[in-house]
Amino acid sequence: MTTAILLELSRGSHPLRNIGFIALPLVILVWSLIDLTLGRELVEWLPYLASGFAMNILIAVCAMALGTLVGTVLGILELVPFRLVRYPVVAYVQVFRNAPHLVLIFAATYIFPFEIVIFGNYLPFPDWVKAVIGLAVPASAYVAEITRGAILSIPTTQWEAAKGLGFSRKQALRWIILPQCLRRSLPPWMNVAASITMGTALASLVGVHELLHAATDASTAVRRLDFTVIAYIVVMAAFFTLCYPIARLTRRLERRFNAD
Repeated sequence: MTTAILLELSRGSHPLRNIGFIALPLVILVWSLIDLTLGRELVEWLPYLASGFAMNILIAVCAMALGTLVGTVLGILELVPFRLVRYPVVAYVQVFRNAPHLVLIFAATYIFPFEIVIFGNYLPFPDWVKAVIGLAVPASAYVAEITRGAILSIPTTQWEAAKGLGFSRKQALRWIILPQCLRRSLPPWMNVAASITMGTALASLVGVHELLHAATDASTAVRRLDFTVIAYIVVMAAFFTLCYPIARLTRRLERRFNAD
């Protein structure tokens, strides 16, 4: 029932879309007030849940930053005329665009060591960093396609005008083409960011202390069915509150750019 409400509220045509931010928190509040002991339990566990959600945000931000940096470079390399460079990049993009995020997170967890040695010093390699790498890989593949499409969407007259002004191809790409691509790439990039943010919940399966993991810990400790239900409603509400504004802003930017 709650999942259906979330899906409907996330659609732009739903009449309750403008009150989606307060609908679920109000449900949680009313439910907690019915049973004061339940409300106290929820208040006691909220800081713990919040610390887990902070980890979700950290993983999402780091994964998107790394994925954007790598993906932008790969998107440019997809357009180079040298086959020895272009073909491996295209293969990378096609493989990891269609790879399940969970598989990549597990792969990163077991491929990378638990600690690394630097000048004789043993440094831990945290699981959350491995989750960042596991999510940055598909993010880079998506961003590469976004970058490639944005560059191809720029009229060829822009390249010709830059050449006529004495710019080299590299200078034209840096100073003329890429700044225009930024505006065209922003809406699809935000869609990828929302998808990666929701994918951070998968990090709980490899032992990362994030929101879903924290909710499971709280549910196990309290051992109340009604608290378990509310704990997972809090998880859904937290992700909804974070991702829904991104979706709304994405649609608004798309309408504005299309109008321009």
